[in-house]
Amino acid sequence: MVWDLDKNRNNIAIIDETGVFLSYCQLGTEGGKIAETVGRRCLIFCLCENSIGSVFGYVGFINNRIVPVLLNRHLEREMLDHLLEIYCPAYLWMPEYQADVFENTCCVYRAHGYVLLKTDYRQEYPLNDELALLLTTSGSTGSPKLVRQSYENILDNAKSIAQYLELNERERPITTLPMNYTYGLSIINSHLLVGATILVTEKSLMQKEFWRFCKEAEATSFGGVPYTYEMLEKIRFRGMELPKLKTMTQAGGKLTPELHKLFAQYATDHGKKFIVMYGQCEATARMGYLPADKSLEKCGSMGIAIPGGKFHLIDVNGQDVTEPHVTGELVYEGANVTLGYAECGEDLIKGDERGGILQTGDMAQFDEDGYYYIVGRKKRFLKIYGNRVNLDEIDRLVKAHFNNIDCASAGVDDHMYLFVTDETIAEDVKSFVVHKTGLNPAAFKTVVIGEIPKNDAGKTLYKELTKYYQQS
Repeated sequence: MVWDLDKNRNNIAIIDETGVFLSYCQLGTEGGKIAETVGRRCLIFCLCENSIGSVFGYVGFINNRIVPVLLNRHLEREMLDHLLEIYCPAYLWMPEYQADVFENTCCVYRAHGYVLLKTDYRQEYPLNDELALLLTTSGSTGSPKLVRQSYENILDNAKSIAQYLELNERERPITTLPMNYTYGLSIINSHLLVGATILVTEKSLMQKEFWRFCKEAEATSFGGVPYTYEMLEKIRFRGMELPKLKTMTQAGGKLTPELHKLFAQYATDHGKKFIVMYGQCEATARMGYLPADKSLEKCGSMGIAIPGGKFHLIDVNGQDVTEPHVTGELVYEGANVTLGYAECGEDLIKGDERGGILQTGDMAQFDEDGYYYIVGRKKRFLKIYGNRVNLDEIDRLVKAHFNNIDCASAGVDDHMYLFVTDETIAEDVKSFVVHKTGLNPAAFKTVVIGEIPKNDAGKTLYKELTKYYQQS
């Protein structure tokens, strides 16, 4: 059991914008009912949304040792069918309105707008005893590659997050991220641990209804990815009156230093906390955080390791980087490092393949005080006429120079593609990048597209940009 729901039995655990709620006692009871219906340890596909039905099903499965695969309810049917064929789950847990399109299933339970469908797959793959949860790292692409998380992973990371964010039962976080995304799920996991009240809504930050619920329900915190904070700046969030809001967290990619400074200053001026964090699904969720009191002093940093974790950098030869301001690959050690990947049903029996150590694939530096700064992805580099160019840095520079621009850089060696959504500034962007890099203009090409492809978490899907290479 990950959460001791009885400990906070009288507290409200989840409430939605219609006023429907479940106490921690009811959450345990409802979870027990669905687990009793399933009756055994098996695999279940959960099509998630930020609703009471989705959350209580997840909690019931985890606490009763039933293994859920969390997927976005908007996942394209073709992609979902592909995953179903690969993993053959015993049940599907999904919004009621989606249920009638699934053939060869039988509804065995329903509650809070969700239904449990029994499938007729004859194949059932054995599950490792430590396996608690499976999450996709690819957002909405339907990749069969899933991260295998253990019960220890979930509990250890939730405890660590609750510790460094100083969470307690008076917290009222509002959902701003999909619960099938590791960051969004970590908010749920850590707040359930302390008996807090989670405000669930499917409304987005761009909708008036979200902010009405946020104010009326007295939300104390929310989390966001870099794209979230770009949108917040566009809707002039910093001018809103939100007296109950105490904490804003950010993860899911590096925020531009300019936006980091804006929101850190806003928090300082209004008596709030702005906490930048760092994580990956492969480490359950969080690995690093920048304490709120360092948000301005260490602007641009993702901080230090979370309680119970350790960071270090390695060079290209695998040797430890010991000097500050030297780039190396970031390596993390901790009990929240997950078991490994699954790419097919047969992989679900596998045990721990990582031994608590994760090579993140992120390139970083640390300063004299031991604070870490992400400088790019290991694979997000191009060689342009022999010069190594950091594509993440190019994106940051362009976004900082051109206000409210959505852009992405990608490509192959000697050919960089600059993707923009506004044709009127395409050539200006190219000229700016040529000037900043000092390289031959022939290596750069601008491509105007309708929108920059992003996953559920707002991260750019660079693989989807490769189809434009040959055309341009």
